[in-house]
Parts: sequence; C-alpha cells; structure tokens
Amino acid sequence: MNGLIKYFTNIFVAIKNLLKGMGVTWRQFWAKKVTMQYPENRDTLVISDRWRSELTMPHDENNEHACTACGICMMNCPNGTITVTSSTVETEEGKKKRILDAYTWNQGSCTFCNLCVLTCPSKAIAFTNDFEGAVFNKKKLTYRLNQPGSKLREKKKTR
Repeated sequence: MNGLIKYFTNIFVAIKNLLKGMGVTWRQFWAKKVTMQYPENRDTLVISDRWRSELTMPHDENNEHACTACGICMMNCPNGTITVTSSTVETEEGKKKRILDAYTWNQGSCTFCNLCVLTCPSKAIAFTNDFEGAVFNKKKLTYRLNQPGSKLREKKKTR
C-alpha cells in the first residue's frame, strides 16, 4: 500500500513539473523577441566599442608603423597566437637596431583577452570591432599584420 501511494505521488509531481515547464515555454512563445536579424540589419547594427574581434597594426600614409619588434605582446599572449619575427641591422651611427620582418597573428586560437594591446609599449597594435571573419579553411585565420614594404615610423626629434 505504501509503495502504491509513493508511485501515484511521483506521477502527480512529474505532471506538476511538466505543466510548470510548459507554462514557461508558453510565456516565452508570446514574449517579444530580441533576436537581431543579422545580416538583414547590417546597416543599422550597433556594435559596442568594447567588442574585440580583429587585431590590426595601423599604418600611416607613408606605410610606416609603430612596432619596434620588442616581442612583449608575443610574451604576454597566453595562447601563443602572436609571432614577431625580427632582424638586427646596424645604423649609420654604428648602433644595432631591431627591425620587424613579420608580425603574424592566428585569430583561430586567439582568446581576445587584449593583453597584447595593453602591454604594447609603442601602442602599435589595436583591436577593431569588425566581426565578419568567418572562413571555411582554418589556415585563412592566420594574418600578417605588417604590410609589405612597411617600416618603423621614425620618432620626431625634439630640440
């Protein structure tokens, strides 16, 4: 007798919980939807300034950048998505100077933590909020950020 009461009690509890869940589903079915209709609303889409999705190295009109190839961004990257390749040249004054050969970034394994941008002493890299970076081939997610033929922006001499 005691087992029969427990059996029917469990059935009623299950039906009560089912109706409770269906009530939540029914309310959500009639609630106003907040889904953005992307890509139809591409022209009116507002993206937060805090959104980070693509690492860039800004170049000026003379194809010059601010990266000194120090490698601090590469050292602070938790996933190792940044690779800075540099070489050393000798200047006219006889000093050795490091120049940037290639700055590569693997977007596929980046966590977008922003540590590279925050620790860059020359503010040479920045994240944009351009989010349309879907590709079918994972190899296309590796980018070279320094443009061909670019060079380090010379500091203006103060007198």
